[in-house]
Amino acid sequence: MTRRGGLVGVLLLVLLIGAGGRALWLWLDRPIERVSIRGELHHVSADYLRSRLAPLIQGQTWLSVDLGDLRERALEIDWLAEVSLSREWPNALTFELVEQVPVARWNDDYLLNPEGEPFAFGPVSPPGDLPDLAGPAGSGAEVLGYHRRLASRFADLGLGMTQLRLEPRGAWRFQLDDGVWVMLGRNDREARLARLAAAWQRQLGSQASHIRYIDLRYPNGVAVAWHGETEPVGEGEAEGS
Repeated sequence: MTRRGGLVGVLLLVLLIGAGGRALWLWLDRPIERVSIRGELHHVSADYLRSRLAPLIQGQTWLSVDLGDLRERALEIDWLAEVSLSREWPNALTFELVEQVPVARWNDDYLLNPEGEPFAFGPVSPPGDLPDLAGPAGSGAEVLGYHRRLASRFADLGLGMTQLRLEPRGAWRFQLDDGVWVMLGRNDREARLARLAAAWQRQLGSQASHIRYIDLRYPNGVAVAWHGETEPVGEGEAEGS
């Protein structure tokens, strides 16, 4: 009888602990009522991010929410490069956010980060002094890298670049900060750029305001299209590449 009574007592104790534990869980697992945002924000506001994060936590409770899943969903928000999450007693979540750093516009509707990865900028206006880059899908890093090399090269001539385009067939063209377009093509790019630099220093630089575009796709020399003229003036026939 004593042994049986002891077993019954242990069973009751387990049930009481289980019931108490469940009651404690239900008491702790209350609806999320507050969201804290931390991190340096230069382009988007905390209010904008809260408005985008709010639907993700709607109906979620403090203990039951899957922080890993919530992080992945938060990373889909425009401008967020990294997200980490933690619970804050008694009913809050803290988001540690790392903002994307825009270094160029990309195909009109996106921006590029320093790694050449595109991201959408949504309703937030990007900085107005970004270069305008374009290319086929997946070419962001290549175009950004080439823009950096060209920009450094033209800086020695006192020139800047406002646009760079990689065409689907592999040809390049770019626009200098004085509005002159340059058709670089696909092949022999270094030799063509050297010819451009020589021609710019010799003559073209002083006449830039009269130039519509410069075509470097010639075996030798360059062709120049002037404002008011229908055909470019240059040497040889263009290669079309």
